[in-house]
Amino acid sequence: MAKDLVLGIDVGGQTTKCGVVDAEGNILAQCVIRSDDHTDATEFVDSLSDALHPLIEKAGAEGRIKGIGMGAPNGNYYTGEIENAPNVAWARNGRVPIAKMLQERMNGIPVTLTNDANAAAMGEMLYGAARGMKNFIVITLGTGVGSGIVIDGKVVYGHDGFAGELGHTCAIRDGRLCGCGKRGCLEAYTSATGVARTAQEWLEAGEDKDAPSLLRNNVKITSKDVYDAARQGDNLALRVFEYTGRILGESLADFIAFSAPEAIILFGGLARAREFLEEPIRKAMNDNVVSLWRNKVMLLFSPLKESDAAILGAAALAL
Repeated sequence: MAKDLVLGIDVGGQTTKCGVVDAEGNILAQCVIRSDDHTDATEFVDSLSDALHPLIEKAGAEGRIKGIGMGAPNGNYYTGEIENAPNVAWARNGRVPIAKMLQERMNGIPVTLTNDANAAAMGEMLYGAARGMKNFIVITLGTGVGSGIVIDGKVVYGHDGFAGELGHTCAIRDGRLCGCGKRGCLEAYTSATGVARTAQEWLEAGEDKDAPSLLRNNVKITSKDVYDAARQGDNLALRVFEYTGRILGESLADFIAFSAPEAIILFGGLARAREFLEEPIRKAMNDNVVSLWRNKVMLLFSPLKESDAAILGAAALAL
């Protein structure tokens, strides 16, 4: 008898990654669609369902999909809704009942939703750096900064489904305006967007104005521009990563005091800049943590491909 399969879907601010997954965690087929091409939730869900049907056919999984798991920014496990997700254009204001909408378009296949960082945490616990751990935190560094907190082997959801929004804790009091409407959020400094903002602000303020920089003539700087410049030894770019790592490390020290994790795992596109971020993060974390935990909590970088971890974690909701 053919084994049951599930779909895992990771909704990001720019792209949405989908995969057909079996019970052993093998991804049989994948596809990617744009998230940022849509300003209307109905259009996005229509585009998503249009992509899923041929994906199922490609995997030879017709009639075998028993459930769909989805991770999304501000995804609520309890309600199946995305609520006021600042980095998703079609979910920025109000509630989107995305689990119900997708289930209707997928002929009634059950859809379970969670926060994207919670999905990444589940992926790490089942298949990645957190295998065998029961107490850890996953920090996702992408368009925004998300977090999945696992205590005693269970993802923390809180009473309303939104526990663990560590990206919106205050890193710099009265600092930059964040997409959520607050000022000084960790996300405004240590996301990919935050890295680009730091470089842009420093250049506009005249930082190192007499020193050459590969970033100086960029009309619109991206985090990739900063990374590429750092790899070529650009002093400004290197200082941007040192600044970013220090801010993140200081915040991680506070997070340790909350749940005493065995490890903090960094995941996402910006985590690929490990060569520039790891040392300042680790130093700032241990310099600022209570001595009880100094040099005790592991700082790890996800060994999983970014798309695989998110898809596998989301799929775990439906297994």
